[in-house]
Amino acid sequence: MTAVLASAGCGSLGFVGRSQAKDIAQVNVSSPELRDGKPLPREYSCHGNQGSPPLRWSSRPLPQAKSIAIVVDSHATSESAVHWVLYDIPATTTELGPDAAADPPEGSRQAKVTSGRTGYDAPCEDQGNYRFSVYTLSGKVDLGPDAELSEILKEIAHLTIARGRLTAVNIE
Repeated sequence: MTAVLASAGCGSLGFVGRSQAKDIAQVNVSSPELRDGKPLPREYSCHGNQGSPPLRWSSRPLPQAKSIAIVVDSHATSESAVHWVLYDIPATTTELGPDAAADPPEGSRQAKVTSGRTGYDAPCEDQGNYRFSVYTLSGKVDLGPDAELSEILKEIAHLTIARGRLTAVNIE
């Protein structure tokens, strides 16, 4: 997994720092179910059955915004993983309801993640950092349906004009 993240320029999901954009605006990320720095509720982990948690985001007006991408990754004691990549979300979207991976916004796409699954692959490690990152992009991810995760993450990094993150620590 480390090789995949490194090849994508995503060490610690640091790929956002490699964006070609000159001014990376801040995105405020929140959730009615998650609190930054607090545990991930068990129902949004592999121990529950709620699927992806609801997310909300906002930023200053960005006229060049063309789409939104969400990347959920983890850094646990045993391994790092990407649990969900939802991209090409319409730029006018500002929130996702619970289990949006099961019913994503029209026109959006989901990548095959570290586990080989497409969609939200709920985290399982009780000890770890679970990061829900939202990226505003200057365009759509122009890759075919069989694109590798590393290619998709590189393209998200290249198109990023704003970013924000909510981090859950451990699983309750």
